[in-house]
Amino acid sequence: MAMTDLSLDDLRVYSPNLPVPLDLDEFWAATLAESRALGWSPVLTPVTTGLTLVDTYDVTFAGFEGQPVRAWLHVPAGVDRPLPSLVRYLGYGGGRGLAHEVSAWTLAGYACLTMDTRGQGSAWAPGDTADSAGSLPAYPGFMTRGVADPLTYYYRRLYTDAVLAVDAVRTLPMVDAAYVSVTGHSQGGGLALAVSALVTDLAAVMPDVPFLCDFPRAAQIADTEPYVEIVRYLRVHREQVQRAFATLAYFDCAVLVRRSSAAALFSVALMDQICPPSTVYAAFNAYGGPKQIVEYPFNDHEGGEAFHQAAQLRWLGERLTA
Repeated sequence: MAMTDLSLDDLRVYSPNLPVPLDLDEFWAATLAESRALGWSPVLTPVTTGLTLVDTYDVTFAGFEGQPVRAWLHVPAGVDRPLPSLVRYLGYGGGRGLAHEVSAWTLAGYACLTMDTRGQGSAWAPGDTADSAGSLPAYPGFMTRGVADPLTYYYRRLYTDAVLAVDAVRTLPMVDAAYVSVTGHSQGGGLALAVSALVTDLAAVMPDVPFLCDFPRAAQIADTEPYVEIVRYLRVHREQVQRAFATLAYFDCAVLVRRSSAAALFSVALMDQICPPSTVYAAFNAYGGPKQIVEYPFNDHEGGEAFHQAAQLRWLGERLTA
């Protein structure tokens, strides 16, 4: 492990000229409108976990095209007023896990919805949400599923699920709809950034070492999964290079976040072999709202871990108090 990306001075000003699809806004407006039209009220089922200080609910909400998406909602036990909340998105390959796995956010007094990740949930934490869409030939993983067309690309469904998770949590009686924030690590950080661009009134955004940013550079310099899935797909489908990157442009968080407005706290690891720091800075430097970034110079993809969580707890608490 070594610093193999740009120098820190160059990272701080790195701003690639990424392609922006002419119909980007129309694409996402139509996608979300179609799925919202097929939506239905979230279903909450109380779950007994043995945790006496936390109330837990098994949540099913309407995601892409009204398809059911699972989640866990954790709320401090006995609270009888609406709370500020977070929607928490997960890293690549993981699912929502088990009902008793509670994040620090609930212990800090927030309601926290942990969204399952459709079709994943088999690499490091179990999931319960299927991805019902098929795909043309794709490299194993999720990065190239349906990549021949933005309408069929896997992340169209997942980004929509992530937006509709915010819609769903705002309808819940234990949540203060005016104070909903989003957060996540790696793929979860990318989802948080995508949602920040597609939802205009978030309280805050906290992406940690975010994935799904600056696809052209990531495909050139990352030599580990998941970005390398794109490379291995194009190694075989040589005629699909232009078409694949044209699709990825609709989902590139370094493009989307120009539309973001909520305050954001990023993290970046300068020895990150999975999400190269230049790709994180491409999104940070393009981000449209107030922003801060915490740099972890000697860390790989784990980023700041508990150190950064302490910084997040302070930062979000100060923002909501203000």
